[in-house]
Amino acid sequence: MTSAPAPQRAACGRCGTELAQSLLACPSCGRLVHADELKRLAAEAERATQAGDLVAALAAWRAAVDLLPADSQQHDAVSTRIADLSRRVDQAAGKPAAAPRPAWAAKAGVLGAALLLLWKFKFVLAFALTKGKFLILGLTKGSTFLSMLLSLSLYWKLFGWKWALGVVASIYVHEMGHVAMLRRFGIPATAPMFIPGFGAVIRSRYYPKDVVADARVGLAGPIWGLGAALACLVIYLWTGLPAWGALAHVGAWINLFNLLPVWQLDGAHGFRALTRRQRWAAVAVIAVAWVLTAEGLLVLLLLGAIWAAWAGRVGAERPDWRAFAEYAGLVIVLAALTKVPGSVDALMSSR
Repeated sequence: MTSAPAPQRAACGRCGTELAQSLLACPSCGRLVHADELKRLAAEAERATQAGDLVAALAAWRAAVDLLPADSQQHDAVSTRIADLSRRVDQAAGKPAAAPRPAWAAKAGVLGAALLLLWKFKFVLAFALTKGKFLILGLTKGSTFLSMLLSLSLYWKLFGWKWALGVVASIYVHEMGHVAMLRRFGIPATAPMFIPGFGAVIRSRYYPKDVVADARVGLAGPIWGLGAALACLVIYLWTGLPAWGALAHVGAWINLFNLLPVWQLDGAHGFRALTRRQRWAAVAVIAVAWVLTAEGLLVLLLLGAIWAAWAGRVGAERPDWRAFAEYAGLVIVLAALTKVPGSVDALMSSR
């Protein structure tokens, strides 16, 4: 009978001290355990920054910060770099460069205007195809596809196939919005895994600590979900089929629920970037939306927002008007979409 070999333990490259696997720095001489890997990651991040690839630079620095002791100066320095790059990524995303009008469009009069419209539509179409490709790639992950089928079968049995497809698709698009924004900030994230009866989750090794990046990631899900609901609305207006109106309604309700500013819901992440005054302004927006639409779910949002504005911890040092505009806009548009005509009961009973 042979015994298993004892696991090898690393030794410090400078002083030879034996090191436990969890240590990031030598307790004797202070040398960083992953010094060589840190140098490689720093060089990779610098090359990416010089090339203008801020997302790749962020990914390298985030990998590096995990290899540094939390109480070290190097950890603080890298964290500062991550925060700076995150702000630059956010600013670049929020201020897309306007394409100059081609000279031929100005010379061709009305025909030029029509051609210019088609020219711009090409970019809109390319954007849609890019996002569509991203959504399809998510379905190629085995865990995502299989767990989606399990959720679909459960909802199908309980509520009918139309409702099941609409809800599962809405949840999937919502979660992929989070994935896309995490990757924009250089954070690897998995495609969603569905939990039948409870929704879906994504897994990521890191999460933004900066309140602004946190808000962008949190609100990206409802923004993408709103896009899916609007797509259902367009099909409903085009075809007049009540099922599509009901799907727009259900999708809007799911994403509106996620805007509750409590616990780990998306609304809570969005509220973290708001000052106390902005939070009270959000309370006013929710109240107005409730008066105009009489949507009962807004009462829950209103109570949660009042609590967050009155007693919630505020982490924002200065106003983030983009986060406020995104949150307020989502509340208004999603609340309006819950009034789209279409029999949800009829949709659920279509087996």
